[in-house]
Amino acid sequence: MTGSHEGHPSPLHLAVALDGAGWHPAAWREPGARPRDLLTAGYWTDVVTEAERGLLDFVTLEDGLSLQSSHRTQPDERTDQVRGRLDAVLIAARVAPLTRHIGLVPTVVATHTEPFHLSKAIATLDYVSTGRAGLRIRVSRRSHEARHFGRRTIPRLGLDDLDTPAAHELTAELFAEAADYVEVVRRLWDSWEDDAEIRDVATGRFVDRDKLHYIDFEGQHFNVKGPSITPRPPQGQPVVSALAHPGVPFQLVGRSTDIGYVTPHDTGQARALVTDIRAAQATAGRAEEPLHIFGDLVVFLDDAPGAAASRKERLDTLAGRPYTSDAKVFTGTPGQLADLLLEWQRAGLSGFRLRPGAIGHDLEAITRGLVPELQRRGAFRTAYESGTLRGLLGLPRPANRYAPSEPEGSPRP
Repeated sequence: MTGSHEGHPSPLHLAVALDGAGWHPAAWREPGARPRDLLTAGYWTDVVTEAERGLLDFVTLEDGLSLQSSHRTQPDERTDQVRGRLDAVLIAARVAPLTRHIGLVPTVVATHTEPFHLSKAIATLDYVSTGRAGLRIRVSRRSHEARHFGRRTIPRLGLDDLDTPAAHELTAELFAEAADYVEVVRRLWDSWEDDAEIRDVATGRFVDRDKLHYIDFEGQHFNVKGPSITPRPPQGQPVVSALAHPGVPFQLVGRSTDIGYVTPHDTGQARALVTDIRAAQATAGRAEEPLHIFGDLVVFLDDAPGAAASRKERLDTLAGRPYTSDAKVFTGTPGQLADLLLEWQRAGLSGFRLRPGAIGHDLEAITRGLVPELQRRGAFRTAYESGTLRGLLGLPRPANRYAPSEPEGSPRP
């Protein structure tokens, strides 16, 4: 959808972040939470289909390399919260054929995993979804997750250690590795030219070897020859995104992603975060490239004033403590949330990734309450306007860096 509406620059983009029964640790105990279904394909199909019903741009699917924990840096012993999850990429691949328009963005942890494997998994997802794949890149600095793999040692960091020079050095190293990881993945997606597959039965030629390329990536963290075993994805480059808090993570967003998620708590912070991301983008030499900046919020929505706050308080009581988040925790009506989103959009955000406090309630409150409210204000689409995630986000399909028309070239395999 193009054009503008008085009071805000253009229709905004909306995504939801899906995690278990919801972002509140007691959400699984809510009516409608379906805790017995959380590890079934049917549950994930249902929630993603509901998000598509609301015409949302995409969903992100949470994932990790250890059990969920109420502690920031180490496992906990709690048995009254959701523990255990399915693989996000595989969930997306299962749901993809049962949806038609919505983007599917699984979370991928760059630390401890290999970019070659991930590149072909997301390329496959792009084929299965006919052009609706993306990924959310994460890093892990948790020592117990490193021990699952045994390839490297990460020191154990307590809460008191997170602001030490050693922790800052580790963070810088892990995010530099993640940037190289994304670069390898992107090169592998381009390692097949778009017309490399001939599939000519008459001549017996299935593939043109001259259109497959070594990527020859050599860096501090990876040495990858290429080419990929999966042809170039339908989007050319599936959408890459990352959550970023101030500092080193902004460099990753500025250098490597199509979408950065930020966590402002007020309008002034939103404006400042946008300025910082744009500066990081310029430093990376990408000032002219499109880069979306989405604001993250945890949302509890009810039509009756005060009902959402009361519901959160009840969940807090069940959890034994008030729920807090890196993102702003919003409780209110769909109309109040629409007011906030449009205000923050004017501060420079192009979209929002909403984290439903309790999926069984708040996802439908987004799709059937917030979305109609935004549509009434001319601020959100009334129909899907593209069949690809890049198209929904207004991102052009990029040229292949190895194609002969491009200035770059590479040796042929």
